Amino acid sequence: MAIKKTSKKKSKVYSFTFVIHCDKRIVVISDLHCGHGVGLTPRTFSAEVVQGYEHLRTKRTKWARIRKECWKRYAAEIEKLQPVDLLVVNGDCIEGRGEKSGSTELITVDRSEQCDIAIACIKAVRSKQIVMTYGTAYHAGHQEDWENSIAEKLAADGTPTKIGSHEWIEANGVVMDFKHHTTRSAVPHGRHTAVARERLHNVLWAEHDEQPKADIIIRSHVHYATYCGEPGRWMACTTPALQAMGSKYGGRVCSGHVDWGFYHFDITPSGEWYFHPHLVPIVSQRAKATVI
Repeated sequence: MAIKKTSKKKSKVYSFTFVIHCDKRIVVISDLHCGHGVGLTPRTFSAEVVQGYEHLRTKRTKWARIRKECWKRYAAEIEKLQPVDLLVVNGDCIEGRGEKSGSTELITVDRSEQCDIAIACIKAVRSKQIVMTYGTAYHAGHQEDWENSIAEKLAADGTPTKIGSHEWIEANGVVMDFKHHTTRSAVPHGRHTAVARERLHNVLWAEHDEQPKADIIIRSHVHYATYCGEPGRWMACTTPALQAMGSKYGGRVCSGHVDWGFYHFDITPSGEWYFHPHLVPIVSQRAKATVI
């Protein structure tokens, strides 16, 4: 395993690069939050010209810059990975109605339009198959599951697609366990506890022969990337988000670092698996001090 560092102007992109014979390539994305001001948004859906009240112009113009940079980085990283055998979309494809902030953080309140944005993001991966998990009810629907609509449209367009609350995938004998929700930790050193617990629960379910015993446990929801495990035996992780920083809740309540990006896994014909994080710093969202 080698760490490759690439410099681009003021930012650095760190990625893990392997030279292997890859038989199966699996890309894992989550927490797109399409429809939010800093949700993942293709440029065709992202207005660059701001219209509205003057006191909102600065914030909304910054959102537009962030959306533009995020899409550029996402498209570039995805292009490097072709061809992709399987895409896993691990929940929170859309932002939803945004009731807690009076919809003031949205670029569109129409959840059908939010689903269209998410579909464009997913199609950009050009995967041969797609597996999805349901996100949180606040975003994806309390009474209905809007992510069903996304899965149905993807399938209707010719890509085999399934969606569920908790999904398992087996590739060359390697079993991966996917679910969107897990609990977060307020302290950095506690971030591994939740996914370690998920691993233990999987082992117990498997002991009762009611779940496949997984080699890789993947959870999302918390918008930070962390992992734990035993080398060569098992791994449990949380995924970074594809929503950038900029929500009221994140800015006013949360303290921990937010990671932006996604993962991919390469699995060899003999069942060896390799973990590749794509963690990208978004320059447009950097905080600046007020100089006096």
